[in-house]
Amino acid sequence: MAYDLSKLLKMSPAEIDKLFADSPPGPIPNGEAEGTAIVDPGTARSPDIAKMINHFAWQGKIFDAKNKTLVNHIGPFGMKAILAEVYIGKSLIGKKDCVVLDYSKTSLVAKHSRDEIRRIAPKTYLVRSTGTRRSCSTSLPNSRVE
Repeated sequence: MAYDLSKLLKMSPAEIDKLFADSPPGPIPNGEAEGTAIVDPGTARSPDIAKMINHFAWQGKIFDAKNKTLVNHIGPFGMKAILAEVYIGKSLIGKKDCVVLDYSKTSLVAKHSRDEIRRIAPKTYLVRSTGTRRSCSTSLPNSRVE
């Protein structure tokens, strides 16, 4: 099934959790991935929150599969910052394999953050942030990832 951004933003948190749980890890992405934060999914305000975050805070990630790293595009000017190690590992959400985005050894700002991603369609990944109790999902669609 194809998942476009508008569909993901309309899904309930339980549907997003199920989609993540049922999806394979996929390979470690390589290349630029445009991202959209999915906050408060399934509500009328979710698309507006996503646009605001995308404009002012975070635009996506650049993956380097060979070196198993990534860097984020952040801020209103898309500055490249906040490095993470990337590897296949067990999910903290369900214990199945996922691609882990581990900031613990590479970032002072995000050292308590660990994101997990699974491929929900070709070149489309769903990200779950596990560094906080509050759930946040991110879609990395329409990307130039391999």
